[in-house]
Amino acid sequence: MILNRALILGALALTAMMSPSGSEDIVADHIAAYGINVYQTYGPSGYYTHEFDGDEEFYVDLEKKETVWHLPVFSQFRRFDPQGALRNIAAAKHNLEITIQRSNSTAATNKVPEVTVFSKSPMMLGQPNTLICHVDNIFPPVINITWLRNGHSVIEGVSETSFLSKDDHSFSKISYLTFLPSDDDVYDCKVEHWGLDKPLLKHWEPEIPAPMSELTETVVCALGLTVGLVGIVVGTVLIIRGLRSGGPSRHQGPL
Repeated sequence: MILNRALILGALALTAMMSPSGSEDIVADHIAAYGINVYQTYGPSGYYTHEFDGDEEFYVDLEKKETVWHLPVFSQFRRFDPQGALRNIAAAKHNLEITIQRSNSTAATNKVPEVTVFSKSPMMLGQPNTLICHVDNIFPPVINITWLRNGHSVIEGVSETSFLSKDDHSFSKISYLTFLPSDDDVYDCKVEHWGLDKPLLKHWEPEIPAPMSELTETVVCALGLTVGLVGIVVGTVLIIRGLRSGGPSRHQGPL
């Protein structure tokens, strides 16, 4: 499906440099992107976010006009007025409209997203865990990510980040699903995007060691018994040799 879309991206990046002065190369230990503005005609939609080392600090919910922190505890140390984000989005929208009028409205090139699914912690049956669906190489930033359990849609326990920007002007997005691992359940992360001919399903199921067959158990028991018998025989031989070599010497007296 080909749709006319246009995208404008405005970003103010602050890079923290920690490197000795001189002729050595400058190395960035930390990178913060403050004020990433995205607005596009599809929807229409847009978002505003702050990131640090590739992780989202917060985004502004444009409909509710409020700041949403990735970790609520951050709000205890920092404040951000969402009105500033709304003004930036309005400016981006205005600039986009002018750009569309002056261009030939060439459709954006759709990239094929890359999907990876893994668990947050080592999997143990009956222990709460979180599934993570990481979608990379997204462009344009319009995507649907949903979860399926045994082929049925899951809504409870689902959360996701906003779009995270990348150096190549593509985006990534992460979806989370809290769940209770069971050997009866399998999961799929379903991704829908213009770069895909059809929805992509990334499968995940718990890796449970297969139980030993009766033949395997018999062989293991036989080997254990054999090793035990060999040990007993070897031990007995060594004890007998030790007794013979360590016994008192007999000397024949004079006639």
